[in-house]
Amino acid sequence: MGEKVAAAGSDLSDRQLYRRKLRTCLEALERMLRESRFDRPRAVMGLEIELNLADEQGLPVMRNEQVLRAIASPDFQTELGQFNIEVNIAPHRLGGRVFEELREEIDTGLRYADRKAAEVGARIVMVGVLPTLTNDHAVLDNMSRNDRYSLLNDQILAARGEDIVLDIDGVERLEVESASIVAEAACTSLQLHLQVTPERFPAVWNAAQALAGAQVAVGANSPFLFGRELWRETRPVLFEQACDTRPEELKAQGVRPITWFGERWVDSALELFEENVRYFPSLLPICDDEDPGKVLASGGVPSLAELRLHNGTIYRWNRPVYDVADGVPHLRVENRVLPAGPTVADTLANTAFYYGLVRSLAEQPRPVWTRLPFALASENFHAAARAGIDAVLHWPRQGRGGRVGPPVRIPAVELVLEELLPLAAQGLDAWGVEAADRDRYLGIIEARCRRRTNGASWQSATFHHFRDRYGQDRDSALAAMTRRYMEYMRSGDPVHTWPVG
Repeated sequence: MGEKVAAAGSDLSDRQLYRRKLRTCLEALERMLRESRFDRPRAVMGLEIELNLADEQGLPVMRNEQVLRAIASPDFQTELGQFNIEVNIAPHRLGGRVFEELREEIDTGLRYADRKAAEVGARIVMVGVLPTLTNDHAVLDNMSRNDRYSLLNDQILAARGEDIVLDIDGVERLEVESASIVAEAACTSLQLHLQVTPERFPAVWNAAQALAGAQVAVGANSPFLFGRELWRETRPVLFEQACDTRPEELKAQGVRPITWFGERWVDSALELFEENVRYFPSLLPICDDEDPGKVLASGGVPSLAELRLHNGTIYRWNRPVYDVADGVPHLRVENRVLPAGPTVADTLANTAFYYGLVRSLAEQPRPVWTRLPFALASENFHAAARAGIDAVLHWPRQGRGGRVGPPVRIPAVELVLEELLPLAAQGLDAWGVEAADRDRYLGIIEARCRRRTNGASWQSATFHHFRDRYGQDRDSALAAMTRRYMEYMRSGDPVHTWPVG
């Protein structure tokens, strides 16, 4: 979310012009797809990791500007909250020792950033939601100084016409009201990009949607929010509520939320961009001078600035992305379902699982999305967010004689161990990933499932350990758990090996 925008009041008032520009962008995109103007097939992946800032006591610090100045690298950027930053990893080609190369690159970068952050009284924490964050931290004064965030905040609240309400019922219940969207800054994510051709896009996007539940089940790492133990992966429900533009009346009418899993499988990338324009009013109606039609007519490549800006304010869990690199347009699927952390090794295990599995599922002779109703894929995603590693998911299973029956309910760990990990391994082989990388990182996913331990379950167990064994109050136990988390995170050992307490 770190892209900077600037707008005068007149820009924000001209929604009709912006709507016309969006339609012009769609027409240009449709023409480019029809005329095959996109980049050739390339197995290119990219990562973004959102990070929290805490002090040595595990408490949030509002110093992202000072931290970014100390780091002094364009790879690190601002995020919504002053207790957040983001690191962007340069694109890599999938294949060979890519995951080991990424491990060294990310580990080196994060250790450097942590050292520089320490110079200004902060430390880097890679976690889905910082457990010690409170509602008192999620206030407008702690929003980063960036025009985009201020505009989004104003537009979302104006669309709602009332304060934002968080009402999350999990292990415990959280009910709070907020006069800003800063609560959304509690969500820190791992975002995985995969460049695809237009022809491959629908299969990859559908596959990513189908596997989202399994991803969240094994990767959950956000069990606490504002001092309450909620869902094992609380980010989805928090994001859905903290950025909701709809008052209760529009929800009752069935108006779609801007944080959206979707409602159907697709046959083209264009369908998703069209849905975004058709269903969602603009939040940042800022017009560019470019005429996409004229640019195309002259043989150029349009930036489609309005479409890209609008697309960036629709928070699909698997987002379609149009971009231009070195003067050549391309499409990407941006997978946004995973939390950050707990360690670099865990991050790359989640990454390997996704890229291997999405390829295998996209290339199945009878794709999973032809056998799994979309509504069940959505239900899987939310069930996994609630229960994490203990989730039970719907999945089509092969019966006797190779015949495929209707979806059945199956524990996520059983599904991953018996079916999805072998498919992920096949997919990594198809990408040309070295066996050593494949086995190391998929082995972490396997170990999590066999031990039924991921970041969320470790956080919960360690929190209760400090409360039950040492009689600590809630805040003290959360802080003690967070300090222990930071200690183990820096060790680099994957979370399934961490002792409780």
